[in-house]
Amino acid sequence: MYCCRSEMDCRFTPRIDIIRMVLLAFLLAASLDNRATEAAEPKETSMDQAFRKLAAAYVDEFPALSPSNATTLGDHRFDRELDQVSESARKKQRDLCQRYLAELGRIHRKELSRDNQVDFQLLEHSLKGELWNLETLQEWAWNPISYTQLTGGAIYGLMAREFAPLEQRLVSVAYRLEQYPRLFTQIRETLDPSRVPPVHAETAIKQNRGVLSIIDNMVMPHLDKLSDADRTRMLRAIATTTEEVERHQKWLETTLLPAARGDARLGKKRYDEKLAFTLGTGLSRAEIRERAEFELQRVRAEMYSIARTLQPAANWPESPTAEQQQQAIAAALEKAYAEVPPRDGVVPAAQESLKITADFVRSRDLVTIPPDPLDIIVMPEFQRGVSVAYCDSPGPLEVGQKTFYAVAPLPTDWTDAQCASFLREYNLRSIHNLTVHEAMPGHFLQLAFANRSPNRLRALLSSGVFVEGWAVYTEQMMSEEGFLDRDPLMRLVTLKWYLRVIANALLDQAVHVDGIRREDAMRLMMHDTFQEEREAAGKWTRAQVTSAQLATYFVGYQEHRDLRNAAKTVWGDSFTLKRYHDGAISFGSPPVKFVKALLLNQPIPE
Repeated sequence: MYCCRSEMDCRFTPRIDIIRMVLLAFLLAASLDNRATEAAEPKETSMDQAFRKLAAAYVDEFPALSPSNATTLGDHRFDRELDQVSESARKKQRDLCQRYLAELGRIHRKELSRDNQVDFQLLEHSLKGELWNLETLQEWAWNPISYTQLTGGAIYGLMAREFAPLEQRLVSVAYRLEQYPRLFTQIRETLDPSRVPPVHAETAIKQNRGVLSIIDNMVMPHLDKLSDADRTRMLRAIATTTEEVERHQKWLETTLLPAARGDARLGKKRYDEKLAFTLGTGLSRAEIRERAEFELQRVRAEMYSIARTLQPAANWPESPTAEQQQQAIAAALEKAYAEVPPRDGVVPAAQESLKITADFVRSRDLVTIPPDPLDIIVMPEFQRGVSVAYCDSPGPLEVGQKTFYAVAPLPTDWTDAQCASFLREYNLRSIHNLTVHEAMPGHFLQLAFANRSPNRLRALLSSGVFVEGWAVYTEQMMSEEGFLDRDPLMRLVTLKWYLRVIANALLDQAVHVDGIRREDAMRLMMHDTFQEEREAAGKWTRAQVTSAQLATYFVGYQEHRDLRNAAKTVWGDSFTLKRYHDGAISFGSPPVKFVKALLLNQPIPE
């Protein structure tokens, strides 16, 4: 499963899941004329053989460390097992990382083929990052949210896709549910309440019962498919799980939350280290801030120019004061806010938007559209509270399974004023932009290309910076190509969403390093980047419960823009958007610097 909010520190709970279709990969690669210009690879060396053997061993071995993730990846050897979160389990992870790093040390990277040089560096970077997470960040001791996602995901992964007969998957659910008492006990023994930040405890409290909604909606309706004995066993397992979830809920509310004294901020040293592992680009925190602050001013200036054309009677000056700029942009955005879906209409609006965006991509021939199935679904409860939508793609061993574009409904306990604020933010044009990002031609399309790669290791070690950067890039590209008949309000909303990307990068480091106050963060989001109160409040929470991930959107977009400019320079008159797009997403999802080298036949960077 891939989620926009995915984190580097979840190397053993990957959210970028990719399928392999080797024959189609060959046919697709043959159709990409830009690949034909690359120099032929030299004959495979003994070092290449050693690395391929090591990579295959890693791909075979590491899924056992997390059975729930193995299911999501499409490795169903462990469907009846449930993750261990004990110290002995963490020791196995450490031992695996150290052992493979030692094996990599025996391979001379520069003697490898170009593709293997890329994958060598991906594996090395991932192993070092996981060790840092286990030994330095130690999120396993203070982040209860990771465990609420585990308990929900362990069942959701079995039921969401039809990778096996329903009865077989239900039996696996029963096996896992029977292990929940052990899992919840381990979670409570592992978490150190004094290290848990209150915001993490509060979010976990909201998510904990999500697994029960999954059982109610995805398991209970199918009990008639089981034999009498298996049905009795399932009902007993569900009853036990319900008791355990409620016991854990009570512990979260009465023990964990009152004792939660941790600081959600990582601090300068840990944040900079995590940023380096997350980005893999060498771009520093200071450089990101400098670029983001420049872009903030540039984009606001463009938005003001559009606002002037939308309000000719207002006679806004060509060179406005800061207040005039603010008022003009806000007034123009009100025109977009006037067109919103009904309170229960966000998901249907996304469905209609998918048709419109796909038709535009086809009509402009912007990129090859794969035939992969895509469903828009209501976001499962255990995933809510961190983001509004995400793209959930099949695992690397799942051939022909659906991708889900999950959209969160409005919470039932929200007031009318809160709903109105949310719908202003997610007006109809914003839903179009969200669909571009998550589905067409954003995450769904890019991951569908990546899913065809026969390179299993690269599939498992995908770069969130590449993936998120591509999705943000497609937002701007679609707008620049005239999406929605060059509607100026659509362009204005698209730029507003890019302001959010900029704010994400600034907010991420401001929270974890600078200790920004909530009121200052809300001003950045609501005043400087025109976000509504509900969106800004949710992002404030997200910035505290995640770290470094919010910067991936901005950094990735900058890198994709630079890559496209480099391709135009190298290819000259033979450059077309379709050639570029098909080529850029034909190598899986490694960091952009590696895609640049492979696409333009340049030396592989370190």
